[in-house]
Order: sequence, then C-alpha cells, then structure tokens
Amino acid sequence: MSSPQIVNSFRKSSYSGANLNECVEVAETAYGGRAVRDSKCPAHGTTYHSPTAWAAFLTAVKADGSH
Repeated sequence: MSSPQIVNSFRKSSYSGANLNECVEVAETAYGGRAVRDSKCPAHGTTYHSPTAWAAFLTAVKADGSH
C-alpha cells in the first residue's frame, strides 16, 4: 500500500522547545488525515493517521489537561 499524499507543508508543534528542535511535525493528507514525523530526524519515517484516528487523538489530548 502506498503512503497517502501529503497536501501541505509539515508544521512544528506550538509546544516546541525554545530552540524549536524538540518536537513532532504534522501535515495534512489528501483524504483529511494527518502525517506525523520526528522533526529532529524526518528521514526515520512518517506515520499516517486517518481523520477518525486523528480526531480521537486530539480529543484524548484535550481531555488530559496536563499540557
């Protein structure tokens, strides 16, 4: 199976460290999901998440409240 098409540039989290080198990067995919990679080493690969999985992840993070 091929990877979903990424439709915009990767962007870093607003919770990045002061020097912006300790975070993940996220980009939108053609079908509305998200692609995620390590900003320090993007060559190590990208994970792809469906719109449903991404929404569930965001709901869980917001519910946690520890950030």
